[in-house]
Amino acid sequence: MARHILAPNGFDAALAAPSAAAAAESPVPILDTHVHLYDTTRPEGVPWPPKTNALIYKKTLPGRLREASAGLGVVGAIELECSPWLEDNQWVLDVIEKDPIMVGTIGNLEPGKPSYAKHLERFARNPLFLGIRYGYLWDRDLRAELGKPAFIEGVRMLADWGLTLDTANPSVQALEDIVKLADKVPTLRVVLDHLPKLPEPPPGQERKAYRAAMRTLGARPKVYVKVSAVLRDVGGTVPDDLEVYRPKLDEMWETFGEDRVLYGSDWPNSEPLGPYSKVLGIVRKYVGEKSRTVQEKYFWRNSVKAYRWKKRAANQPIGA
Repeated sequence: MARHILAPNGFDAALAAPSAAAAAESPVPILDTHVHLYDTTRPEGVPWPPKTNALIYKKTLPGRLREASAGLGVVGAIELECSPWLEDNQWVLDVIEKDPIMVGTIGNLEPGKPSYAKHLERFARNPLFLGIRYGYLWDRDLRAELGKPAFIEGVRMLADWGLTLDTANPSVQALEDIVKLADKVPTLRVVLDHLPKLPEPPPGQERKAYRAAMRTLGARPKVYVKVSAVLRDVGGTVPDDLEVYRPKLDEMWETFGEDRVLYGSDWPNSEPLGPYSKVLGIVRKYVGEKSRTVQEKYFWRNSVKAYRWKKRAANQPIGA
């Protein structure tokens, strides 16, 4: 099979040297399914990131994303909630409405709460609202909610609106919980966030549970996985060597297949590990070994199926 290595102008040549054939092709457009937006200068402040994280505690709006990803082929992005404050759902919608590089947001609502249905309808009527994130974040406990009929009904409402559920903070327990939730709401589309950062547990019962949950989720056609949060600090350095990351990347592709893997940067939360070019570089080099068809699936086509986003700019591929 011919290698198609993506390398638009500005990409770090050390991470991927294009062949003549690949250079002659038009670059595959990239839809980043996981970025965060916030404004630390607001009078009310922000719940995240903390002020102690000086590297990312700065005003972060779509214009800064454009600068960070300039020349790398990123044509669109989806914002992921980073605030439990209800009205920050509207704040994000107002921000992204002004810049077509943003094709949507995954917001923050709590299924099962008395006012959930009202708020879900309010935000779901905006085509930029693509779903919600829930899991082990903001002191929430997914497992504790699974036995509550009101929570399950709230998740079913989400599915009925055609929206997506993103998970938060991967763990073996979270994977087991999503299996149970998918059983209860089989029409729900789920995106597992940052699964590459979850190492396989050591031999024992937890490893068996991990493998069982992965096998089950891998067989569910409505469950997608973000191949995001890939970079690792190894002994105080963040390697550029693809071989360091290949085993986990192989696991994602082998478990979920080429039709259910999504690109996400986790920017700017990723910046402590390296600039945007480095975050993108490793996965770009990995999929550069695959066919152009697979590259398109990973970098944008699968995200259309997972999120139903719609095209907003001329350089974006066709959305839902």
